[in-house]
This record gives sequence, structure tokens and C-alpha cells, in this order.
Amino acid sequence: MLRAVLIASLLLPSACTSDETLSAYGAAGNKWRLQSIDGTAFTADAILTFPEPGEIAGQAPCNRFLGSQNAPYPWFETGPLAVTRMACPELEAEAVFLKALQEMTLAEVAGDVLILSNEAGREMLFKAGG
Repeated sequence: MLRAVLIASLLLPSACTSDETLSAYGAAGNKWRLQSIDGTAFTADAILTFPEPGEIAGQAPCNRFLGSQNAPYPWFETGPLAVTRMACPELEAEAVFLKALQEMTLAEVAGDVLILSNEAGREMLFKAGG
């Protein structure tokens, strides 16, 4: 009995730390460049990455951002985002990007394509690559 308790106590922490987020389902290790929001081409430059399990980061059109993403795949939910505060001509595009990102609730990875969407019909399309 004691042996079973010891084995279980060794296995439980590893089971609790397994990554069930988007990172574990094909998103990690890529720089995801935003192509469109709601079917309209996004002409500014925006990149999304998943540097560690449970984290998102990236470069919005003007500023870098970092946040959490702990929802199990296929769900997607950002925690509050920490965003630098540099000014640039693309601040309006950045506001559109960050607002849309925080409204997404579902994710799908298919090869070099990442689609974030929500139940209201909004969609962000990303392609892998620098």
C-alpha cells in the first residue's frame, strides 16, 4: 500500500504539469504572422509566438506583448497582456490586433496555418514563418 502511494505521488505532479494548451498542439516553435482579421488582409506587421507552455508573446505593429494562454486546446484565452508603450504610425492597427486577439476563444492549427476564432464569427488567420 505504501509503495502504491509513493508511486502515485511521483506520477501526479508530472500529470498536472503536462501541457494541454495550443503550444502542445503545433503552435510552439513558430512565429505566426497575422494575415487577416475577419477575412480582411492585415497590412501591418504582427507576430504571435508561444515561447513556453501557457505563454503567448509577440510583436504587435508597434509594441511587444506578453501574456498567458492556459486554456486547453482547442480553446484559446489570453490573460491580461503586458504591452510596451512605444508610439508609431501603426497604433490604430495595433489596437485592432490586440482587441481581436483578446476576443478569440478557439484555436486550430493545421500545418503552417493557425486560425483563432470565436463564437461571434470573428477570425484571425496566421501563417507560420519569419
